[in-house]
Amino acid sequence: MIQMPMPAYATTPERAWYYAHRVIVAAILLFLIAPILVIMPLSFNSEPYFSYPMPGLSLRWYEDFFTNDRWTLALQNSIIVAVSVTLVSTALGTLAALGLSRPRFPARGLIMSLLISPIVVPVIISAVGMYFFYTRVGLTNSIPGVVLAHTALATPFVVITVTATLSGFDQTLTRAAASLGSNPVHSFFKITLPLILPGVISGGLFAFVTSFDEVVVVLFIASPEQRTLPKQMFSGIREMISPTITAAATLLILFAVAMLTTVELLRRRSERLRGIRS
Repeated sequence: MIQMPMPAYATTPERAWYYAHRVIVAAILLFLIAPILVIMPLSFNSEPYFSYPMPGLSLRWYEDFFTNDRWTLALQNSIIVAVSVTLVSTALGTLAALGLSRPRFPARGLIMSLLISPIVVPVIISAVGMYFFYTRVGLTNSIPGVVLAHTALATPFVVITVTATLSGFDQTLTRAAASLGSNPVHSFFKITLPLILPGVISGGLFAFVTSFDEVVVVLFIASPEQRTLPKQMFSGIREMISPTITAAATLLILFAVAMLTTVELLRRRSERLRGIRS
């Protein structure tokens, strides 16, 4: 986004609002990131305490995170589940978005509302419903059960991002390809997919982060053997307080920042492909 400088002919109230607006934005930003700024330094504390001032700096909690079997198993489970969820939800969400983008699609608004309802419904309600349903079909206490549960929560993000990307897609391109003898599958992989790929990847990243950070559903569905990283952090807070939790939290924060940065870069690339200037 291009920042416009304050014009030289601005009045006194306009100048006051120009600077006040920046102060307000800075205050809101500080309010949002203050908890993160507090947690990250504690992960380097040399003593097993959650307090300031810190007596010294150390990487012992990061070493414990990567050498302790409980933490490494939780990290491994989180990666397996998140990658599986990303693949499944990206495929389902992209197909749903492509269907909803068709002209004169019946009940589009109703179906879209149903597809994104997992975002609106409180997670605890979804978790309880999944627990009773998965218990009946034998999917509790299993990795496939966790993957399916997280897929239900992550797919709406893919639907939203791909639908937004398709809103700027020129449908005449596919019609032109069809008039030249291209079949729908060939047109999709050669024309549609390359243009909407940034949106698909963005949706997949959102799905990955959604699964990687989710804890409520895992508490209901998973057994101790399927303990994911957020569940391990939650259990660690309840069972034994250890600064290793702050190290894990810092790594999750850095990972989330990297994912959001990637999404923003993909968004800008998508706009360039569609000829849109921000």
